[in-house]
Amino acid sequence: MEISSSANSVTIRGNIKSVNDFQMIKASVDKIAHNNQSITINIIDSLSITSSVIGYLNKLVLKDDIALSLKVGNQQLIDLLNDLHLSSTFRARKV
Repeated sequence: MEISSSANSVTIRGNIKSVNDFQMIKASVDKIAHNNQSITINIIDSLSITSSVIGYLNKLVLKDDIALSLKVGNQQLIDLLNDLHLSSTFRARKV
């Protein structure tokens, strides 16, 4: 997995599958959340996301009042978010 960030946006390439991936995502998003109330996360091609990432994103939205927007490139991940009833919470959409 590769991660990059700029302004209030984080871009993730590759599959999100390990604890290390979660730690990289959390560190990148935490830096942005410190100065922004609105964050866009671009998940280019991951098939799924780990439960730790889901929990962290949920915390950002529900506890920290961050306006999160997920732009997802893979239909399977969109389907997963829909099945978990998280699409509206994370404002997820297919790009």
